[in-house]
Amino acid sequence: MSDAVTLTLATQPTHTLVADCIAADRFAGLGATAIAALPVVHGGRPATLGEFFRVRGERASVVRIEGDCTRIDGIGTGMVEGELMIDGSVGRDLGLAMSGGRIDVRGNAGANAGGAPAGAARGMTGGEIVVRGSVGDEAGARMRRGLLVVTGDGGRGMGKGMIAGTVVLFGNAGPGTGRFLKRGSIVALGEVERPATFRYACTYRPPHVALLLRYLGSRCRLDVAAAQVTGRYERYSGDLAELGKGELLRWVGA
Repeated sequence: MSDAVTLTLATQPTHTLVADCIAADRFAGLGATAIAALPVVHGGRPATLGEFFRVRGERASVVRIEGDCTRIDGIGTGMVEGELMIDGSVGRDLGLAMSGGRIDVRGNAGANAGGAPAGAARGMTGGEIVVRGSVGDEAGARMRRGLLVVTGDGGRGMGKGMIAGTVVLFGNAGPGTGRFLKRGSIVALGEVERPATFRYACTYRPPHVALLLRYLGSRCRLDVAAAQVTGRYERYSGDLAELGKGELLRWVGA
């Protein structure tokens, strides 16, 4: 048993590599040989994880990934517990339908981070995803619970159709952020285009946002300004085209 399993990208995929076998909880009971033998799909053809990654360590629920994984999709799919730390950018479907644990990306993430599988009614149902960069379109789409934090910019449709949960965006939001929001909170610290179906409620200093930002500063070591912790936020209720029980909180200054 090791303290952590480390996957080092040794062979860069020439096509999209779907590696939804990479999840911290799945590695907890596997030796290094079994981890290397896990199935992946490269350019539509079956392959194994060991054809692309060098594996160090075994039987640990802490997993570190080293290398540029921009062409690798599905990392953290369905993860239930454990910790997944990625030193580099990743492809689409990061943390797809995960229900627990923590994913920390020191780079960008592709579309549908924390989102739902095609045709599914809900995406992420628990756990935390922190992306220390920007994300592609529809990050956090149809979230049911959990926390998604993005320090860079968001793509189109961030938090689209959220059922519950929390999204925190430090950078600028793409168009359509929060559309069809049912419940849940989107905290926008940068520029955000408010959907027309959201209604202004008030401007105040939300205590739950202060607690959350302090947590992100201490637990995740994110660069959170004091003015963001204690500042004023415009609260918009929506989406009124849905249940209207969600909220968009836009930081407006100290």
